[in-house]
Amino acid sequence: MSAVVVSHGLGAREDSVWFPYLARELAASGDVVTVPSLPGPQTPDLTAWRSAFGEAARAAGPAGDTVLVGHSVGGANVLRFLEQYDAEAHGRFAGVLLVATPARDVGYDVLKEFFAEPFDWARIRATADGFRVLQALDDPVNQPDPAAHARDLVAGLGATAVLTAAGAHFGAAPDDHVEVPEAVRLVRELLAARA
Repeated sequence: MSAVVVSHGLGAREDSVWFPYLARELAASGDVVTVPSLPGPQTPDLTAWRSAFGEAARAAGPAGDTVLVGHSVGGANVLRFLEQYDAEAHGRFAGVLLVATPARDVGYDVLKEFFAEPFDWARIRATADGFRVLQALDDPVNQPDPAAHARDLVAGLGATAVLTAAGAHFGAAPDDHVEVPEAVRLVRELLAARA
């Protein structure tokens, strides 16, 4: 059994967007999906979000059997957690999937803290066996060029990216319930490739 820990985005919760779909699909192969409720979802605080996500990630089980997933600014939260994660002491994660994740500030004042400093790409790369990026080219949030955000993440992480022509932000509002089969496929790919 493997674990998948998801960092939700702005205003979201465990039953938002495609998280229930991901949990249902992965449960069929015995994998457990956890979406911790991050404090103050409407007004994210980097320190609080990073800490809450980190607790859930460490509690999920062995790092080598765990995939971390981030949606939107939740992906930036995963990256900020990994900057401080001690992989030598606790082991490398099986993988990281970033869905509709901005690589830099996209103009939301409430999220500026997550992008105030450059990401420590080298340190982050050392914390997981594989990285995947899923980005829609019609994403209204990751502007002005959604593909540029994906390119920056690929360059920084040595990630593999999947770009879709449509999909928008893969659920922009918390009550959007969508199915994202590509996210399921990429998580399974990361689990299958673990060292």
